[in-house]
Amino acid sequence: MYKKLIPLCVAATFAAATPALAKISAEEAARLGGPELTPVGAERAGNADGTIPAWDGGIPEPPPNYVEGERLVDPYPDDEPLFTITAENVDEHADKLSPGQVAMFKRYPDTYRMRIFPTRRSATHPKVEQDATAIGAQQVELAEGGNGLVNLYGKGAAAFPIPKQGVEVIWNHVNRYRNDAGLKRRYTQIPVQANGNFAPVLFEDESIPVARLGDDKYPNRLFVFLQRILAPARLEGDVLLVHENIDQVKEPRKAWVYNAGQRRVRLAPNIAYDGPGTASDGLRTADDLDMYNGAPDRYDWELVGKKELYIPYNAYDLRRGDLSYKDIIQPGHMNPDYLRYELHRVWVVESRLKEGARHIYARRAFYVDEDSWQISVIDHYDGRGELWKMKEGHNMMHYQVSVPWLAAESLHDLVSGRYIVIGLDNEEKGYQYDFNYRGSYSDFTPSALRRAGRR
Repeated sequence: MYKKLIPLCVAATFAAATPALAKISAEEAARLGGPELTPVGAERAGNADGTIPAWDGGIPEPPPNYVEGERLVDPYPDDEPLFTITAENVDEHADKLSPGQVAMFKRYPDTYRMRIFPTRRSATHPKVEQDATAIGAQQVELAEGGNGLVNLYGKGAAAFPIPKQGVEVIWNHVNRYRNDAGLKRRYTQIPVQANGNFAPVLFEDESIPVARLGDDKYPNRLFVFLQRILAPARLEGDVLLVHENIDQVKEPRKAWVYNAGQRRVRLAPNIAYDGPGTASDGLRTADDLDMYNGAPDRYDWELVGKKELYIPYNAYDLRRGDLSYKDIIQPGHMNPDYLRYELHRVWVVESRLKEGARHIYARRAFYVDEDSWQISVIDHYDGRGELWKMKEGHNMMHYQVSVPWLAAESLHDLVSGRYIVIGLDNEEKGYQYDFNYRGSYSDFTPSALRRAGRR
């Protein structure tokens, strides 16, 4: 079903009982940045029929009409759709769609469509991160059971740029490059009812990555993360704190919450796996955020191979300041007039729940963009093996800092007709990302939670 396009990446199932070294050889590392592979491990060449171009460096500089500090502008404003996929012709394109994407056309035959644009391989990373990828890949290893990373290099855009196991691809997403400094951003999470009614929840979060934490004092931290709710009033002041660890066999994730109504800080062990997502109206799990996060220990992971897939890409329209949330949010799905899809190569990884493990998703199929290592599509299956949910990450480049990220992520319940969108900021003023946030680690402690809730 899937065409494996890089022969070295043989499909393999990761067996938790068999520890495996993942670091690559110097000979393999030398392929990165060469004529065959990009510096982060993607195929440099385009595809055979020319519908996917060669990678030429992505967007190394902002477009001429970008104004520093203001909202990002579309670097491809003159692109027109090549064609549109609808319920009437979806079968003709099903080989380049995931089963969940096909199901969306069946679920919403009258309103759902995909506008397919020319493929723009815009993803890139700072040169220092590209160069560091080959260095780090020669030393990083999987922890026991694949449930963490050992000898993780503090820089680099991918821990496993030439992956040989499914769990390595997932770790590339979890640990992908997001900047060297801290990050502060403001955005909404919008649970949408089947009839289209919605009430946005406004978040502000701050994070500090491993590159700034220092190896001596915090040797096992991947990042620290603080999220506060700014609106609506009934939730305002609630705060979540997460300490995410590199080797989660040695030290599992730790999380705390501050409830503004109770003025109380407490441990939150359910902020993981299929625990309910914060203020999501039951529409997402804790590990649904950022497409997928957390320890992979409850699943067996299979690297299926690669395939060409229509995925959301260069989603600059979703962040336009002249749009309201009502312009974008519709019953069943976001307004297709503001969605852009392109044909890209993706890694295909399947996860199946281990015997005796618990999670509401018995199986997931992940489709991971080769250029950014961001998960772009996920199909979720329930305990009966039935397709249940489909999730998409609408990729975009923050080109002024060379950071690939998500303009928004959407998770669709194909049974109930409800969905949730995370990341929109159209009704906020200006650009909502501070990639030079210089918060202190002392702000990311349980004792600081009460203070964070009162800001």
